[in-house]
Amino acid sequence: MTAPVQSSLANRTRVNLSAAISLAGLLFLVAGVFAANLATDPGVRGGAPGAGIAIPGLTANETAFFQAGAEAFAELDNVPDGLGPRFNLDSCAGCHSQPAMGGTSPAINPQVAAASRNGATNRVPSFITANGPVREARFIRAPDGTPDGGVHALFVISGRADAPGCYIAQEDFETQLANNNVIFRIPTPVFGAGLIEVIADKDILANKAADALTKARFGIRGHENRIRPGRVSGHENRTGNDGTITRFGWKAQNKSLLIFAGEAYNVEQGVTNEFFQNERDETGTCAFNGIPEDQTNFDATSVTDTVSDPVRFAHFMRFLAPPKPVNNFLPGVSEGRNLFTTTGCALCHTPAFKTQASSVAALSNQQVNLFSDLLVHNMGPGLADGVVQGNAGGDEFRTAPLWGLGQRIFFLHDGRTSNLIDAIQAHKSEAAWPYPASEANAVINNFNALNENQKQKLLNFLRSL
Repeated sequence: MTAPVQSSLANRTRVNLSAAISLAGLLFLVAGVFAANLATDPGVRGGAPGAGIAIPGLTANETAFFQAGAEAFAELDNVPDGLGPRFNLDSCAGCHSQPAMGGTSPAINPQVAAASRNGATNRVPSFITANGPVREARFIRAPDGTPDGGVHALFVISGRADAPGCYIAQEDFETQLANNNVIFRIPTPVFGAGLIEVIADKDILANKAADALTKARFGIRGHENRIRPGRVSGHENRTGNDGTITRFGWKAQNKSLLIFAGEAYNVEQGVTNEFFQNERDETGTCAFNGIPEDQTNFDATSVTDTVSDPVRFAHFMRFLAPPKPVNNFLPGVSEGRNLFTTTGCALCHTPAFKTQASSVAALSNQQVNLFSDLLVHNMGPGLADGVVQGNAGGDEFRTAPLWGLGQRIFFLHDGRTSNLIDAIQAHKSEAAWPYPASEANAVINNFNALNENQKQKLLNFLRSL
């Protein structure tokens, strides 16, 4: 009796093992099929850049100023040109080059090469990598614990052949990183910036007031400490003196392209200019030029050579055409656009504005398909950087314009991800002191409730922009 019983047990064991293997195989197959059907970021759109050219309709003289601005924007600055003593990069185009000049961070980070250019002895901070985004670093707190928020330049001109006798040290970023005291910003694209500049304040406010009940139902509102009771859909940043709405930068902290250009020239490259005349580091042995290092050329023989570089930069940005979408790039784009609206994305990412009358005919009464309300919103602790700029608090950011998104590599204010799905999910975070919950939570819940096919269509639409 023993042998047959053992044989029966062995047979049952083999049958059970075979069934288990079959079940495991089936589950693996189902998991594989499910994974294959998950929505994915289509990735950076290939093909020719849909941006980087002048806006149609410019006059011959306006085109000449655009071209002069493009040349200045592409220029590589050295110490005799005003570079340093502290800087993040040595050209505007280095930061703004994806997918064309005027864009955002390129695939290969030019800051790595700039660190040692012309004999410089800089160490490349750990958060700057060859394949990572161009970044500027800001400290949240000063050494005494008070708010900082300012840009701390990555590099110094010490050791460069054109900076003899300058021996200032870099900031100690690794210690600041260990103390969780560093936040990052990546370059914002400047395509279509002239159109954004010409949008009327009243139209921004009218759009803000539109769909008030729907926005309130979604929880899209301004922070109560920075907004009068009853306002909804974010709040606008305003200048302190004239009260007009600011609209450029991650926190909408800059009013105009001239201010934006002049500040960036001084902060990012260290070049003093007519708008920002003082060096950020006034170490005497590192001062090689009089100030401002860039100004009006009173001896120029041509009109375009007369203006200073920040004015050239502003003309270049002002006359840059907006990015062109590619609607037949992927399937389901039109359905994806509808889902973009029904999920609530369009409540903040306003699809379009129209410009008011401009002294530049090419900018007058134009459709501006920027997908932004140009307001700042509470984005919750997950995206908070603790930096206050103007009326924008530590967790508040301007609704990022989405035009041109199809050819961007890095997302969010700090470039933390290259995956569009991760960027979407990062918009959601629950309240954690001192910040309220993100205004985007209900919208992201709606996105997550879509089936995978619907999500894919929405992603395809975003990558078509």
